[in-house]
Amino acid sequence: MDIVLFGMQGSGKGTQGKIFAERHGIQVFETGAELRKLASADSELGKKIKSIIEAGHLVSNEIVMEIIENFAKTIKLGTNVLFDGIPRKMEQAETFDALMKKLGRDFIGVLIEISEETAIKRLTTRRICGKCKEVYPAQYTKNECEKCGSELVTRKDDNAEAINTRLKAFQQETMPVIKKYQSENKMISVNGDQSIQDVDRDLEKALENYLS
Repeated sequence: MDIVLFGMQGSGKGTQGKIFAERHGIQVFETGAELRKLASADSELGKKIKSIIEAGHLVSNEIVMEIIENFAKTIKLGTNVLFDGIPRKMEQAETFDALMKKLGRDFIGVLIEISEETAIKRLTTRRICGKCKEVYPAQYTKNECEKCGSELVTRKDDNAEAINTRLKAFQQETMPVIKKYQSENKMISVNGDQSIQDVDRDLEKALENYLS
């Protein structure tokens, strides 16, 4: 069964998704990363995505679904996928559900729940690697990335105004998707207001029956 990971900005879902996927040998589909990878490729789809991004526009839902379908076709039969960053809106949820049904893939949603207070605190104190984009929480005191050794920086959009805009968008656009899956019994929740280790432990326990 595939996993669709949800969480407010600052919930740590990217970190938790990587840890969980590596432990279980699950393929990760991270929307932003896939778009960047394709934009750098010398293909018709890649060129189309690159021109859209360079023009400052959002990639359409149709193209995102095309990317997911192409990605799914490369996955070996029986291999689970962890989706991070999709679906974010009701329109995406409807087309995502239809695509997953077409591909014969079942999924469970996982919400890493945190308070807005925690989200703001984490987002305003975290840093990222300027090169590989690895994210580091406030308790990481070094100034260099553990993965590539590059300098850590603060994201330009990790300021109070931009953070509030992103959190508002999550409440208005993504929460209806989460409530939809909750009503369909396709969503489980994990307390994200804990340490990375404790969230990892709870995530493992919550999903153990779905991966057996």
